[in-house]
Amino acid sequence: MEKRRVVITGMGAVTPVGLTAAESWSAVKAGTCGIAPITLYDASNMKAKLAGEVKGFDPANYMEKREARKIDRFAQFALAAAQEAVAQSGLDFTQEDPYRCALIVSAGIGGLYTLQHETVKGEQKGYDKISPFFIPMSIGNMAAAQIAIKYGLKGMATCPTTACAGGTNAVGDAMRQIRDGYAEVVLCGGAEAVVTELAMGGFTSMHALSLSEDPKRASIPFDAERSGFVMGEGAGILVLEELEHAQKRGAVILGEVVGYGATCDAYHITAPAPGGVEGAKAMALALADAGVSPEEVGYINAHGTSTPMNDACETQAIKTVFGDHAYQMAVSSTKSMTGHMLGAAGAVEAIFTAQALLEGFLPATIGYQVPDPECDLDIVPNVGREADVRYALSNSLGFGGHNASILLKKWEG
Repeated sequence: MEKRRVVITGMGAVTPVGLTAAESWSAVKAGTCGIAPITLYDASNMKAKLAGEVKGFDPANYMEKREARKIDRFAQFALAAAQEAVAQSGLDFTQEDPYRCALIVSAGIGGLYTLQHETVKGEQKGYDKISPFFIPMSIGNMAAAQIAIKYGLKGMATCPTTACAGGTNAVGDAMRQIRDGYAEVVLCGGAEAVVTELAMGGFTSMHALSLSEDPKRASIPFDAERSGFVMGEGAGILVLEELEHAQKRGAVILGEVVGYGATCDAYHITAPAPGGVEGAKAMALALADAGVSPEEVGYINAHGTSTPMNDACETQAIKTVFGDHAYQMAVSSTKSMTGHMLGAAGAVEAIFTAQALLEGFLPATIGYQVPDPECDLDIVPNVGREADVRYALSNSLGFGGHNASILLKKWEG
């Protein structure tokens, strides 16, 4: 039986480099660094001084102030991104079967901002005095729930919590929901907002974060001097749609999702498996799912976190899958500009990958200075470039050994 085709008809984002997908992509094309000293709290007595914060975000631009006070920052980001994506898609959900419209929105951690602040309040005033909205603000499914409530979507609404792989899992799972006939439309992606003392302290204690105080030398994927990732925050939401459904209503098609692979290292709670073997398997599965050969892929938006182990293991994984062709294609990390947005990362990077195909432009890995012989692929150093690419992969590799890879195709009609 012929598989149903799945296309992208809307994209929305809130990132450290822009308050919309369009702004974010324009900044990424220009090689803009969204990493700066932390302003969301006083970091003077903490080791990590930098983050990729969302700048100038006002929830009142997307929801009533009274409602915003009941919604954690990560879900506010998700609602803003969803609003942009739905507007671009042109969908009128009052004309759709609500049970054929689904939601898959990841949050790696969820409402940690609320959790931290209500815990402090409970210690000071007694736990019976914490906010009555504490639970619905802090649980990780609320980004998906809030979007469903806003648009009246009554199909499956779920939330992958596969750490850094969650956003990519959401897009891949959404593709399958449509391709296998369970939905016509799926809003998918991820959201995260954990630039808080608690999260930053936790990641610092496990030696995962860069402690550099130079924004230009903090998130430096594939550079020999990389020393850890920089925390980012934001959201990315895509509207995926069955091809004929989109064409029937005259939608503008932005790209096609054609393959998905997901694996687990089953190895360690944080470290990747040696050689990135299961990450390689996820990429191979995505290619096989689409029936596309390795030689047809022209670009990979790498997970590229700027940690010593991840970047070396991902490079090896790419070589395992692509062989000699690994040296013929571009492999860049936009985390060099946004930092690591955890559960939102894969969704935002899926948007950047779709835009790269749509516009024929490959984003750079900025801040690159010192070559690493273990990371010797074409990482598009420092300056993006024009390139006509037909297929591109986007990779995400999460704590717990979660690996996800999606294959996107340039829309050709």
